Order: sequence, then structure tokens, then C-alpha cells
Amino acid sequence: MVSDGTRTSEAALALAFEEASWRQAPLIAVHTWDDAFLSVLFEEARWTLDAREIEERESEVLAERLAGWQEKYPDVAVERLVVRGRPADELLRHTDQAQLLVVGSRGKGGVAGMLLGSTSQHVLSYALCPVIVARSPEEGAPAWDR
Repeated sequence: MVSDGTRTSEAALALAFEEASWRQAPLIAVHTWDDAFLSVLFEEARWTLDAREIEERESEVLAERLAGWQEKYPDVAVERLVVRGRPADELLRHTDQAQLLVVGSRGKGGVAGMLLGSTSQHVLSYALCPVIVARSPEEGAPAWDR
């Protein structure tokens, strides 16, 4: 599963931990970052980018997202991966050995809310395991679609 710190990622985290616990399987929590847009900015300003600092900061973000979940599900072993790259590509690297992939999708309500984002669409098309898309919680709507 992937976490980006939004309400959607909370729904995805809840579902991922619940499924891992039910399946008695370990959970790989993937958090990605991409510096492509930053490198252009820094090149123009002649600044340098410290990838190690960014990775440390992103590791903290993932730790904050997972806080509380590991206590709620002590039976779930969690492997944390913080990697530089596109979310869909990094998630797909793990689907050949996964029982299930959980991703979030930020629906905006109405017709737009029925659409999936590029990461969700990509993993649904190419994943080698079942995929669950956890949707942003809305009043009266289910937290996820199967």
C-alpha cells in the first residue's frame, strides 16, 4: 500500500492493516517521493538537492502515517519502504509476490468522484495480484470499493 498523508491514505491504511491481519500476512508500506520537479527548480537557482535529507524527511512522514496502526494491529509485521520514484511503478514492483495491493483514490464527488487517479488506474491495469482501491470517505458512502 502507499501512503501520501491524506484522508484517502488513512482509509487505505485502515483497509491494508485489516486485510493483512485477516490474511495473517506481512504488510509492506510504500512511501514514494520524486524530485523531478524539484531538480529543475534547484538547477535554475544553482542549489543542490540532498537526497539523503529528503529520504530522512519522507521516512518521518511514513512513520507518522503508521503511528497507532501498528499498536492497533500488533499481529501485523510491517516493512517500511521509502523510495524515490513514481508510486505506481514502485507498487507494481511488489505485486508478483503480494496477496493484495491496497491503494487510495481521491474521488471529488459526483461524476468526478467515480473516476480513479493515474496511480489507481495504472496498478489496476498491470498488477499481478488483486487490487482494492480505498476511496476518500464521504458521508453515507463506503470507505472502499472492491
